Amino acid sequence: MDILNFHKRLIDNYKTYIQSFLSIKDPSIFKKVNDEIGNNKLWPDPLVQFNPTFESGRPIKALVEEELLHSEINNIFSGYKLYRHQEEAIKLGARGEEFVVTSGTGSGKSLTYMASIFTHVLKQGEAVNDKIQAVVVYPMNALINSQFKEIEKYKLAYEDKYKIPFPITFAQYTGQESEEQKEKIRQNPPHILLTNYMMLELVMTRSGRDVEIRQNFLENIKYLVFDELHTYRGRQGSDVSILIRRIKSAASNTITCIGTSATMVSGDSTTLKEQKEKVAEVASTIFGSKIQANQIVNEYLVRSLRHGQSPTREDLHNAIESEISINGTADDFEKVMLLLIG
Repeated sequence: MDILNFHKRLIDNYKTYIQSFLSIKDPSIFKKVNDEIGNNKLWPDPLVQFNPTFESGRPIKALVEEELLHSEINNIFSGYKLYRHQEEAIKLGARGEEFVVTSGTGSGKSLTYMASIFTHVLKQGEAVNDKIQAVVVYPMNALINSQFKEIEKYKLAYEDKYKIPFPITFAQYTGQESEEQKEKIRQNPPHILLTNYMMLELVMTRSGRDVEIRQNFLENIKYLVFDELHTYRGRQGSDVSILIRRIKSAASNTITCIGTSATMVSGDSTTLKEQKEKVAEVASTIFGSKIQANQIVNEYLVRSLRHGQSPTREDLHNAIESEISINGTADDFEKVMLLLIG
């Protein structure tokens, strides 16, 4: 997309729209209004911002070498370089600790719990075949579908590269699947089950064929993950917290709870420590276990602009119009670049 031409077309179309219903008989007033429209009085200058990026961590290979992750993880996520918050969360998961990741959209939150679950399954090997090791709960089926496709991409890439079956099995169990698909899951339970909290509630309460799935995950489950944790509030939050406690009380193993959320605490008046403590308090209430502030992993941002200020429209215009002499010095070049990128 050519954002500059897009902005120009947007303004031109809006200007045409405004002028289309102007019916002013007085010539002087008509001229004044048109002059003001021509001087861009009806819309502000474009807001130009450079978004910060997430602070980099180490390659996933480094955590494999430290034996925090199973060696096969490096093949599954080949060449993947972690963000700092991902690395922190994976370290907590490697120690068997519960954690909550609060970071922005596109920050790779799902990788933090997938790496932990994958490592557990790989270490157990054939002993956990057809045994549900993790249930990952999403607030919407659209998120389940998206996550399923994401894991499937890793599966296809792995099988294409190494010519062997993907070592992790996974399936989604929602109202979208046919009875035939659900029966296949019952007959061959996956390592990881993707579902929503309403379906999980039904599995925990219904008789009939859901009993097989319920018995399987209650006997074997090690991880219970809730994505978009901030959506569980009020009555829904109470329902989910009770559901988690029922699962924990009926499960054969100690369950590690993990949560992810884009936002959980807002307000400029709170410090990072206070925010973590508040998130830990909420997570403890939902999960029914004591979550400490050091188990809350926040994002780390790196500013895109070295000088911390976004350029004005005039700055950008001057930078674009400026000529860079081929005989100029590095300082001359940097002056122009500072106008463009800060």
